[in-house]
Amino acid sequence: MLRFARGSLRQTVKTGANVLCKRRTAGLTPRLMNQRYSMMLLTNRGFHHSCQLCKSVELPFQDLSPEEQAVLTEERAVDKVDVCIVGGGPSGLATAIKLKQLDTDERLRVVVLEKSGDIGSHIVSGVIMDPRALRELFPESEYYDANGQGIPLPPDLVTKVVSEDLKYFMGNLSFPVPAPPQMQNKNKNYVGSLSQVAAYLAERAEELGVEIYPGIAVSDVIYSEDGQSVVGVATKDMGISKSGKPKESFEKGMEFHARQTVFAEGCHGSLSKQVIKKFDLRKGRQNQSYGLGIKEVWEVKPENFKKGFISHTMGYPLSNDVYGGGFQYHFGDNLVTVGLVVGLDYKNPYISPYQEFQKLKQHPYYKNVLLGGRCISYAARALNEGGLQAVPKLHFPGGVLVGASAGFMNVPKIKGTHTAMKSGMLAAEKMYEAISPLPSLEELEEAENEQLLEKPIDLESYENAFKNSWIYEELYSVRNIRPSFNTSLGGYGGMMYSGLDSFILKGRTPWTFGFHESDASVTESADKHKPIQYPKPDGEVTFDILTSVSRTGTYHDEDEKCHLRVPDQDLQKHAEAAYPKYKGIENRFCPAGVYEYVEDENSPLGVKFQINSQNCIHCKTCDIKVPTQDINWVVPEGGDGPKYSLT
Repeated sequence: MLRFARGSLRQTVKTGANVLCKRRTAGLTPRLMNQRYSMMLLTNRGFHHSCQLCKSVELPFQDLSPEEQAVLTEERAVDKVDVCIVGGGPSGLATAIKLKQLDTDERLRVVVLEKSGDIGSHIVSGVIMDPRALRELFPESEYYDANGQGIPLPPDLVTKVVSEDLKYFMGNLSFPVPAPPQMQNKNKNYVGSLSQVAAYLAERAEELGVEIYPGIAVSDVIYSEDGQSVVGVATKDMGISKSGKPKESFEKGMEFHARQTVFAEGCHGSLSKQVIKKFDLRKGRQNQSYGLGIKEVWEVKPENFKKGFISHTMGYPLSNDVYGGGFQYHFGDNLVTVGLVVGLDYKNPYISPYQEFQKLKQHPYYKNVLLGGRCISYAARALNEGGLQAVPKLHFPGGVLVGASAGFMNVPKIKGTHTAMKSGMLAAEKMYEAISPLPSLEELEEAENEQLLEKPIDLESYENAFKNSWIYEELYSVRNIRPSFNTSLGGYGGMMYSGLDSFILKGRTPWTFGFHESDASVTESADKHKPIQYPKPDGEVTFDILTSVSRTGTYHDEDEKCHLRVPDQDLQKHAEAAYPKYKGIENRFCPAGVYEYVEDENSPLGVKFQINSQNCIHCKTCDIKVPTQDINWVVPEGGDGPKYSLT
């Protein structure tokens, strides 16, 4: 049961040296007030090549002094809201916007908590945007393109797709391939930066009265006393040293209790995976499968730029048994996004997605565009590839999953933003129906009863709305395409089946393929494969990994508790379990150089395992792919991580 106690609503949200008032004051929104503090920190941050190493230096709690234990266990402040949204990406912001659009009498308090220092600075996508959800969210367009057609976003944020192609690579050769219907974008969709789109959506949300707090890392789910429902979430304590001791700057996190908690963390969210496990939301569903997307944004020479042109490529550099493909998108003023997606269900532990991306850029089709240009941004992020059959149950007592936390990515279409946003809008509509008839939080505070109880809301109507929506219809029609590559058909067979399904069957089949094993469990022993010798970077088109990481602006406090957790932080134990069989796969699957095996003559293995956590760009690949499944990605302190702006 969710308990609303009189007098507890008017708490303040504290983060570091900054105090965030619950309501807007002095003309500043909560987001802008917190941004001042976040930016104050970020201006003093730089990428360090001498990286923080997570070693076994943490003290057990019982070894701390009584005073230190008391500080760490002090009671959290509690704030009560109607809806608490964890994650300030497109799905979370669409949820918030739709709620406040419906809340015309301004009774609902809607809060968005975002771990990045600025809205959008942890957002990564290609991105080609299908504007369907945006047009539904903002049906009266305020902006128009050069032809006078209404567009859902300011024209300086997006570029309409005007030409496209699909290529298959064999070595340095390339061959045109007919694009299936779901991949056709010309004169329909837009290319741009999703991080900038998220920042724009945050502005629209605040105009409607949504409270947005960036730089707030949410670390825990708060459950009811009986453990049967979600009451809210707790923000991460700030100022804990890597030894586990509270520092002088220590600030206790606080709790947000809500009638509905929305998990909009993106792919493989640290809290989303907890509630999925807690409430068995994958029961009757297939395993989720993932890909790793790696991208760069380049400023290219004008003669190499074709505004509004997009291209997708298959084949080289990936082998036939590895799912994935490359892309290049031309947008803005001489900006080109180049990238590679690699399915994380690959078997060979010697594969390095980062190095495969470097090889892609050496293909003449890409290299001729990039030569003479300048790489200005680098990013990487895991993405969902499981499709409809891997979408978990979306609701549970006290909360819902939206966006990539649930996995609405349309893989054959290579798009997920529109489905993510629509899921948030559907959830918002059903939340409003459930919450609006209830007494307001202010009315509960002023009630004569000292305490009032509310039954937790289990939003089954959201699941039903999803099943009757165009999201479900869209995902159902392509449900077999990505999994077909994971069957006995193999890579070429998967391509043939995908063509048949896309052009003729269109999903109208009595069968449904799926992923029966996790991406971690399909990884084979290194002794079944040969090491891959990747070419050295040329410094012109291809780069070493630390140079790329420096372009992310990522930062984590050197004296901060490691957010990449192995049991008891016993790195040697992990190495003993993983290295003999997989020969350093962690170093190869990570696109940021976080994990490393270094020579150590004193180790029985001849190497020691170390974690360079300061390099982390929050892609979540380690949590997904490590075969031993003993690396757990948790949130670092709020504001830490990459500082993306064009991704």
